[in-house]
Amino acid sequence: MNKYKVGIIGATGMVGQRFITLLAEHPWFEIRVLAASGRSAGKPYAEAIGSRWVMKTEMPEAVKNIVVSDAADVAAVASQVDFVFCAVNMEKDAIKALEEAYAKAECPVISNNSANRFTPDVPMIIPEINADHLAVIESQKKRLGTKRGFIAVKSNCSIQSYVPALYPLDKKFGVKDALVCTYQAISGAGKTFERWPEMVDNVIPYIGGEDEKSEKEPLKVWGKVEDGVIKPADAPNITAQCVRVPVSDGHLAVCFVRFEKKPAREEILETWRSFSGEPQALELPHAPKQFLHVFEEAGQPATKDTRTLEGGMAVSVGGLKEDSQYDYRFIGVSHNTLRGAAGGAVLLAELLCAKGYIDHR
Repeated sequence: MNKYKVGIIGATGMVGQRFITLLAEHPWFEIRVLAASGRSAGKPYAEAIGSRWVMKTEMPEAVKNIVVSDAADVAAVASQVDFVFCAVNMEKDAIKALEEAYAKAECPVISNNSANRFTPDVPMIIPEINADHLAVIESQKKRLGTKRGFIAVKSNCSIQSYVPALYPLDKKFGVKDALVCTYQAISGAGKTFERWPEMVDNVIPYIGGEDEKSEKEPLKVWGKVEDGVIKPADAPNITAQCVRVPVSDGHLAVCFVRFEKKPAREEILETWRSFSGEPQALELPHAPKQFLHVFEEAGQPATKDTRTLEGGMAVSVGGLKEDSQYDYRFIGVSHNTLRGAAGGAVLLAELLCAKGYIDHR
């Protein structure tokens, strides 16, 4: 097939590196541009990274000699690609301005950043759950005055360990309340143990802004497209506490849930096992064949055992039991830099291409 030409904005960071590993041999996409700050611009990628390559796999040969572009040179980058992935480390207002500049340069942006997640006409997508929200893109393009440029974002990595499990239960039984505690890996902060030794043998019970994101973002995912914007849902009620734990990769969530109509345990398990979405129907390259992997044995899903299932794109659920205060409790696990970050964005890009929202220049 005629591959889509792709750029990665923020290519030197941890998520940018993950994008490179996922795209190096992608059947649909070809990396054409690697862009970063002016400090890295003009250097071959391998030189710009130096000793900061943190992926477990070797840097792909195909990218080592790509000369890094300046991410701020929007016109030059946009002219070379069909769309870009964005994973920059900047202030939120600067990210919003940069992403909008690329969109106005008629270059679609698939963003890993949080800056535009609550822009009303920007879809925030978990592909198996709310692919229908892509319809709001046409309204966004009218606001921006573009023909093909737009912004689409993936959700926060923390919610992808429990929202995929809650969503099908809500559709079938009505979720009234959920209490969630997430135990989040250090790679979610873009760190390794070598670069963050304070995390060894430690738990930090605070991640700035994460509690609020974990409570509010699911309601946008659950929302509806109305009058050219996405209107967040009013329910379920979610309260969250997010903590950083000494784990390299993988977010684990303990979720307590109360239903409008309490289902039987076997009904919950069957609902999880049978749930799938657009990526599975379309057989997208990064779609897990089984979206939710269900575990009934004690001690699973454990983060280290399950985070890489189906290339890190599956979500694992288990530990289901009745609760004395809520109806049930369960545990969810997702890989935060794969399903939760770069992999989720790549899957979103595949969905956008398959549904005709991105074309070749």
